[in-house]
Amino acid sequence: MSTEIRVPTLGESVTEATVATWFKKPGDSVAVDEMLCELETDKVTVEVPAPAAGVLADIVANEGETVGVDALLGMISESGNAGPEEPAPRKTEAPAEEPEATDAGGETMPVMVPTLGESVSEATVATWFKKEGDSFEADEMLCELETDKVSVEVPAPAAGTLTKILAKEGETVEAGGQLAEMTSGKGGAAKPAKSEEAPAASAPASSGGKDVEDAPSAKKAMAEAGLSADQVTGTGKDGRIMKDDVAKALSATKSAPSAPAAAPRAPSPADDAAREERVKMTRLRQTIAKRLKDSQNTAAMLTTYNEVDMTEVMALRKQYKDEFEKKHGARLGFMSFFTKACVHALKEVPDVNAEIDGTDVVYKNYVHMGIAAGTPQGLVVPVIRDVDSMSFAEIEKAIAEKGKRARDGKLSMAEMQGGTFTISNGGVYGSLMSSPILNPPQSGILGMHKIQDRPMVVNGEIKIRPMMYLALSYDHRIVDGKGAVTFLVRVKEALEDPRRLLMDL
Repeated sequence: MSTEIRVPTLGESVTEATVATWFKKPGDSVAVDEMLCELETDKVTVEVPAPAAGVLADIVANEGETVGVDALLGMISESGNAGPEEPAPRKTEAPAEEPEATDAGGETMPVMVPTLGESVSEATVATWFKKEGDSFEADEMLCELETDKVSVEVPAPAAGTLTKILAKEGETVEAGGQLAEMTSGKGGAAKPAKSEEAPAASAPASSGGKDVEDAPSAKKAMAEAGLSADQVTGTGKDGRIMKDDVAKALSATKSAPSAPAAAPRAPSPADDAAREERVKMTRLRQTIAKRLKDSQNTAAMLTTYNEVDMTEVMALRKQYKDEFEKKHGARLGFMSFFTKACVHALKEVPDVNAEIDGTDVVYKNYVHMGIAAGTPQGLVVPVIRDVDSMSFAEIEKAIAEKGKRARDGKLSMAEMQGGTFTISNGGVYGSLMSSPILNPPQSGILGMHKIQDRPMVVNGEIKIRPMMYLALSYDHRIVDGKGAVTFLVRVKEALEDPRRLLMDL
């Protein structure tokens, strides 16, 4: 009896992923829920557990291949790996004696653009791994394409020789378009001779001279950082370079002592040009830039500001934080106060918690709060669902758990979608004032900033108070100025007198 291993749900709007690493090989025994392989999307890493116990009989999608949701990755069987052993010898036997082999005829075949995913109609040719005249085996990677969301590696449809490249690096190709022409039947015979020469030629392209393909996300990260593969130590299977390896190498490079300065001399434009590096933006980075600008162009975004005296919240936290942590097992931070204050204000100004859908306004009778969190890979916004029905302790536990999963890169796509309002705390990085950008289709985002002691006039006297600037960016198409100001004033009032939260005032 065989059990299929299929691609799990990757999250809303994510239709495909790249097979990054197989932890098992055909013939290995596996237990139920044991990790079989790891997939990479443009945002998160997804681990695929074994759906049943048995033996990994076959791997259908190899490392580096792009797969869609519910696509077949492999098979698990209780009868061992007899299935995948049959095709392996046929690759090494003489092609002329295999009448059923299609790669022995020497016919011209097209290399086509694979399915790019729903709503993705074009891609850019990023890298050709083979040049005209090179031979290869079936499923060996020929080139890599970049789309708006993910990198797509194009495998060889059969063993053969690359005869003509039709779409060169940097060119844009349509879904279903032709990339190159190949002649089948020559790659299988030429491969053994080529494999003896390959190590010397491929050594600079991979860490330690290993003939492995690095993760697509790692290649893009190296290109953006200006690092070569020999500057990064791969921790993946067979020395494969992963995205985290690039981050570590970049961090080590920044922390290394600078070289002694050269002797002063007259600068020249040529010297500056020699020290510059021009790297083409990846399609993913271009899409991020485009969508951020689209957010400004689509929404009538406006920001209103206020300031809050944090004296009462800080005193309340100082008084109860030890008892709170002892009882609930979670630290009492400021985020639960701000979350509660925002929920309180959203009830009074529901427009800030609504969104525009065509010519309709969709009012949300619930609050799914997005909490922006910084990670080594960048800013992510995990969503705490139904936060309006949660206690202070439940909010603090959820924020701590989501924050840890974000830093570990374990958030799923589902955990970062569906938010109705967002809080961004730039104060942890020292920001005194900023204007946050909306996260469409949300209509509001609250920016928190640094708590700083400032002289304030209190009852006619100058007092030193811990003050924080607040910024609310909102979509003026749906939220009027009065509603935005009212929202921010209600947040300010709730924080300056937390008892109002208990009294629902």
